[in-house]
Amino acid sequence: MDNSELKKDRFKRVASKRVDKLLAGIRSLSKCSNINNYEYSEDDVQKMIKAIKDELKTMETLYKKNLKNNIDSFNF
Repeated sequence: MDNSELKKDRFKRVASKRVDKLLAGIRSLSKCSNINNYEYSEDDVQKMIKAIKDELKTMETLYKKNLKNNIDSFNF
């Protein structure tokens, strides 16, 4: 197995675990929406959503930038 295959396997293994943790965290955060147990305002919700969207956009930008750098490289 060459180095690129090792990197790809490692990415899949690590990224899968991190996505699972992220989804579990979002599900856990969703439980805070129960108004019988928690009190919050529309502003509170919008701040949470904005923070999550901002971080997701940053992640997306980094992935796209790195993919573009790999594709657009010049070779003789």
